[in-house]
Amino acid sequence: MAKTPMENMSCILASYILFCILFSANAHFVKKTYLIQMDNSAMPKAFSNHLEWYSSKVKSVLSTSVEADMKNEERIIYTYQNAFHGVAAKLSEEEAEKLESEEGVVAIFPETKYELHTTRSPTFLGLEPAHSTNIWSENLAGHDVIVGVVDTGIWPESESFNDEGMKPVPAHWKGACEIGRNFTKHHCNKKIVGARMFFHGYEAAIGKIDEQNDSLSPRDEDGHGTHTAATVAGSPVHGANLLGYAYGTARGMAPGARLASYKVCWIDGCFSSDIVSGIDRAIADGVNILSISLGGGVSSYYHDSLSIAAFGAMEKGVFVSFSAGNAGPDPVSISNVSPWVTTVGASTMDRDFPADVKLGNGNKVTGVSLYKGEVMLSSEKQYPLVYFRGNSTTIDPRSVCFEETLDPQVVSGKIVICDRGNSPRVGKGLVVKSAGGVGMILTNTVANGEELVADCHLLPAVAIGEKEGKELKNYVLTNKNATATLAFLGTRLGIKPSPIVAAFSSRGPNFLSFEILKPDLVAPGVNILAAWSEENGPSSLATDNRRVKFNILSGTSMSCPHVSGIAALLKARHPEWSPAAIKSALMTTAYVHDNTMNPLRDASTTEPSSPYDHGAGHIDPIGALDPGLVYDIEPQDYFEFLCTQKITPTQLRVFSKYSNRSCRHTLATPGDLNYPAISLVFPEKTSTSVLTVHRTVTNVGLPVSKYHVMVSPFKGAYVKVEPEILSFTRKYQKLSYNISFTTKSRQTTPEFGDLAWKDGIHRVRSPIVITWLTPI
Repeated sequence: MAKTPMENMSCILASYILFCILFSANAHFVKKTYLIQMDNSAMPKAFSNHLEWYSSKVKSVLSTSVEADMKNEERIIYTYQNAFHGVAAKLSEEEAEKLESEEGVVAIFPETKYELHTTRSPTFLGLEPAHSTNIWSENLAGHDVIVGVVDTGIWPESESFNDEGMKPVPAHWKGACEIGRNFTKHHCNKKIVGARMFFHGYEAAIGKIDEQNDSLSPRDEDGHGTHTAATVAGSPVHGANLLGYAYGTARGMAPGARLASYKVCWIDGCFSSDIVSGIDRAIADGVNILSISLGGGVSSYYHDSLSIAAFGAMEKGVFVSFSAGNAGPDPVSISNVSPWVTTVGASTMDRDFPADVKLGNGNKVTGVSLYKGEVMLSSEKQYPLVYFRGNSTTIDPRSVCFEETLDPQVVSGKIVICDRGNSPRVGKGLVVKSAGGVGMILTNTVANGEELVADCHLLPAVAIGEKEGKELKNYVLTNKNATATLAFLGTRLGIKPSPIVAAFSSRGPNFLSFEILKPDLVAPGVNILAAWSEENGPSSLATDNRRVKFNILSGTSMSCPHVSGIAALLKARHPEWSPAAIKSALMTTAYVHDNTMNPLRDASTTEPSSPYDHGAGHIDPIGALDPGLVYDIEPQDYFEFLCTQKITPTQLRVFSKYSNRSCRHTLATPGDLNYPAISLVFPEKTSTSVLTVHRTVTNVGLPVSKYHVMVSPFKGAYVKVEPEILSFTRKYQKLSYNISFTTKSRQTTPEFGDLAWKDGIHRVRSPIVITWLTPI
């Protein structure tokens, strides 16, 4: 007998309820990875070591249900001893909640996924030996500066990691060369002094690593880690190039420094438990510098496990540089904003890879490309152009060349115009090629402006700016017989203006603390040539069977290792300098004018950039080696800064793990942190018309010297510096000064300027940002 509709509905409802019950019950036991920070001083005497105590704590909250017993496994996947004290463990949500209330547990952080922020630069930065014999001629190997690169691993066979002429690995180095698939101990040498891998967090989140796609070893099959490592400290390689482009000598910023690779990123991303374990191990191994070209969203200082780990590294004297992110040009898009790390934005160099789009109407548009293939378009022939325009409210997926959107019958034999965005640039070219197109013109959108990023395309393709893109698309849409051809012009040097702030480079202000200006500075991050993994094609597409020894990439991932390498140079020259002193030297000597002596520009607007875009300015390695004065900051000072934030004593404990730090309230406001940049915030209450901040500088220049202050004028405030002259009588002497800002006219937008101390030799410059919050 057939069931009635009501009976059918009852059956479906019952099944649904049963599913929900089963799903809810199962979810109750689903385990995720959590980073558990412990107060190591609270360990009871009954335990012989901390790991035994940590294990006991974890076991005390484990479920004893039948379901949990069936899935019995080792819960602890990492132990942390340096970045912070504690473990990473697989727990259910209920178990994590129980553990958080246990005595001795400081904090629990859920696993977080991070993404990578994906040569000419030494010359552009003035580091070539011909111009700076006193920098590279100093035997950096004798200083034994070791840079830890936290990334996708390393391709050890690259010539960039040749150790010829280097002294033996220093005895104090405690690192190791871990073995794995296609990686043995002999792959390390006097250049690559360590190589480790961290994958337990990844496997807990994603599943077992598929060794068909990724080696379970420190070997880099992606290329990103090899590129960043070579940018930091690659040995000189003559004749380096990408398919003939950028031919010359490739070398890292600090070619005499040593490298230690910490592979924490795998084919499906990078996980916080692995990253923190890499940082933790790097500190124990004895690195001097940490270069980390990855990031995620911004969270509170005490909720950010990477920020906490970096705080621990700083306490141990390790300089930490992070990439700012590639979410520009949107404001407040920056990541890695903690004041104890150096946050690096990206800029262009004076090298480009021009390519022309020659239109059937006789006009010519110049763009960029790294295309070098067997198939070339004839310069004597014109090819039909096609563009799929959406309407004012919706985007036609064909206009951005999404996969499987192009009809071969329509695009075959034609050059297709693809708008930038929503999918990888080189991926769009593959879509065009698969549909039978003979070429692609990649047009920037408003978000990218006139910034041009060159790519190693799989078919003839040229990237052009937004303005030219509009004109091109208008030509196609108003001319049924629109045609073009593409010509590739190789490598050009001496491009003006440069540097320019990259449109993709993430921007300030720093949402967590307006008083801490971020980014700290910018460095070359557009079209950077460096070593590459021979396991991956230059476009990183699975279908790209080309293999190269060097690749050209863009991103703040590329700018970060420039700063890491230059920090290694400073550490070699000044081994006694703290991470804050190195950062200060980099920031106060940065420049804010391009090679036409005009203010730095923003690629997204072609207008002058601001400190929210370029921070203190563009890095100047030569100046940074001899800054004159530095703004030094002790670990306790950073802790005092945290005491000025709205953080509870319990939350502060995550930063007081080593010295049982407590708030001494030495900073009246967050702006009093001895930061090399000055950012003032006038509150909504108009009754507050005067703000004063304090700074202390340390003389690292001539023992006897006299500095005079210069401050730019502001529309909205009067500025007074006391004293106006700083007279030093010895090296390392510290002198303090106050800066008072008195409102004369509240501005609706932030005002930018600078303060500089000059002694006739040095110019110690600090950017100034004044913000007036709008009254409620």
